[in-house]
Amino acid sequence: MIPLAGGVTSAVQQATPAGLVPYLEHDGARVWESLAIGEYCAEIAPHLWPADRAARAHARAIAAEMHAGFRGLRMAMPMNLGRVFAGQRRTPEALADIARIEAIWAAALAAHGGPFLFGDRFGLADAMYAPVVTRFLTWVPELTATSRAYVQAVRAHPLMERWHAEAAAEPAAWLLDKYENPA
Repeated sequence: MIPLAGGVTSAVQQATPAGLVPYLEHDGARVWESLAIGEYCAEIAPHLWPADRAARAHARAIAAEMHAGFRGLRMAMPMNLGRVFAGQRRTPEALADIARIEAIWAAALAAHGGPFLFGDRFGLADAMYAPVVTRFLTWVPELTATSRAYVQAVRAHPLMERWHAEAAAEPAAWLLDKYENPA
């Protein structure tokens, strides 16, 4: 079990319907899929979504776009919190996804003042884009100053610090060559 905020824990079990992470168990609930987990957590901590209805709808839309999209980026630039592969794997599909992500971030940051997508508090939209932030730190694509500032704000968040520290402490046996030494 992995402790999360507010007494929520996450566990990976082979019994999950999808057999994949993320997976959450809390107070008898068993929830998989990142958007469903986010909505469950927001029922416990409503501040995870913006209070304003229009901003909340926008946050949900960009979170859903992250959940369902950006295959080119995911395929070309897999997550690896422990390595840097600057300048590699800049496929046309990944670059198109990066441009769309930067447009999403720029619009949200301009509308809500940052440093996070919907203001001064890290929320579910930011959590959905946290894996993108890790990819950008690993693969170091060219980004606008606005995107670089957002990447740094997310990376400095205590939950991200913890994620990176725990990834660094993973046993060497868990490392897969195809992610540690990409062609």
